[in-house]
Amino acid sequence: ANYAAAKAGLIGFTKTLALELGKFGVTANAIAPGFVETEMTQATATRQGIDYAAWKIAVARDIPVGRIGQPEDIAAVASFLCREEAGYVSGQVIFVNGGAKV
Repeated sequence: ANYAAAKAGLIGFTKTLALELGKFGVTANAIAPGFVETEMTQATATRQGIDYAAWKIAVARDIPVGRIGQPEDIAAVASFLCREEAGYVSGQVIFVNGGAKV
């Protein structure tokens, strides 16, 4: 419940910022990553006593693109949102999760 409430709050905050700041030329978007290979996900596996390599394989099976995310996947979306070409993108939640269910 805590995670869901926090996530919903951030989505609402993003959409409200877009509405309130758009008139000043400010865009606001959120990036919602899926399973990404990071030190944090590895630490989670260790804390739960799960073999990280096996966990990554199992998770990838449920992701339509057939792999887990890399930090570069998230960075590419963030980089796009910082460019002038993204100036008409605002109030959006962009799921970077390989097509996995949200």
